[in-house]
Amino acid sequence: MELKHLTAFTILAEELHFSRAAERLGIAQPHLSIQIQSLEAILGVKLFDRSRRRVALTEAGRLFLPEAQATLAQAERARRTAQRAARGETGRIEIGFTGSAPFNTTMPGIINRFRRAWPDVHMLLRETPTTEQLRQLADGRLDVGFIRPGHPNEALGVAAYTVLDEPLVLAMPADHPLAGRQVLAMAELVEESFILHPRTIGTGLYDKVMDLCAAAGYRPRVVLEAHQMSTMVALSATGLGIAVVPDAMRRLQVEGCRFVCIADAGASMVLAVAHRLGDERTIVKRFVDAAVDYSQYRG
Repeated sequence: MELKHLTAFTILAEELHFSRAAERLGIAQPHLSIQIQSLEAILGVKLFDRSRRRVALTEAGRLFLPEAQATLAQAERARRTAQRAARGETGRIEIGFTGSAPFNTTMPGIINRFRRAWPDVHMLLRETPTTEQLRQLADGRLDVGFIRPGHPNEALGVAAYTVLDEPLVLAMPADHPLAGRQVLAMAELVEESFILHPRTIGTGLYDKVMDLCAAAGYRPRVVLEAHQMSTMVALSATGLGIAVVPDAMRRLQVEGCRFVCIADAGASMVLAVAHRLGDERTIVKRFVDAAVDYSQYRG
C-alpha cells in the first residue's frame, strides 16, 4: 500500500464521483480506477459500491477513511519536518563552551540571537575545555564550540571564527602591595607566584601567559594549576598567587579579589566559534552565521 493509493481513496471518498476525483488528482479516470482496485486488492476488502448511477462507500470504506486521512496527515507532517530540518529550522545542535565564555556577553548574546531566529531548534550546551572540544568537533560528538584557540596545530580539521578578542587582566589579593594600581606590566610580576590554567586542557591561555612572561624576560613561577578560571580567581583572592584571566571574570566579584589591567601589548585572548571542516549541515551554518553576524554587529 502506497501513499498514492490512500490519496486516491480519500479524494474519491470526498467526491464520490470518479471523473471529479480524477480531475482533482490530475490523472485519467481509468488510472484512478486502477489505483482503487489495487488498494482493494491489497486490503482484501471492497471500499466502494459502484453503479452507473452512484458511487458510495462500503462500511469497510467508511471506517477506513479516517485512518487513511490520519496516515496522510502524518506523512505530510513528516515531510514538513524533514524539509524544515534540511533547512536548519528544526532539529538539535550540541554546543561546547569553555568555562569562562558565559561570563562575557558575547556567547549568551549569540545563543540568544540564534534561539530567537530558530526557536524550534533544540540547543544542548556542554561545558568542555578547548582541547576536548576540538577532539569532539573533529569526531562529530559536538556540532559547534566556543573555544579559546592556541597553537595552530591544535585545531587541525576544525574551522574557527573569531567572535571576541578579550583583554586579559590580573586577579590578585585585594591586600597585595600592587593591588592599588590601575595597570601593571608583566615585568613587574617577576617575583610573583602564579596560578595557571593547565596546558593539557587548552593551549590558548597557558601559551599566552608564557609568551607574555617571556617577553618580559622571565618564566613564571607556577605554584598551582586549576582547571576552572573561577577557581583560579577564588584561589588568587586567598593570597596563593596571581592569575591571568579574561576580563569577563570580573563578573565573579569574589570577595578579597582585585582585578588589575595588563599594560603589555598582546595581553588579550580570543574566543572563537568552531565547527568541523567539511560539516556543511544547514543548522551548523546558521549557527556560525549568527555568531559572526553578532560579533560584527557588536564590533
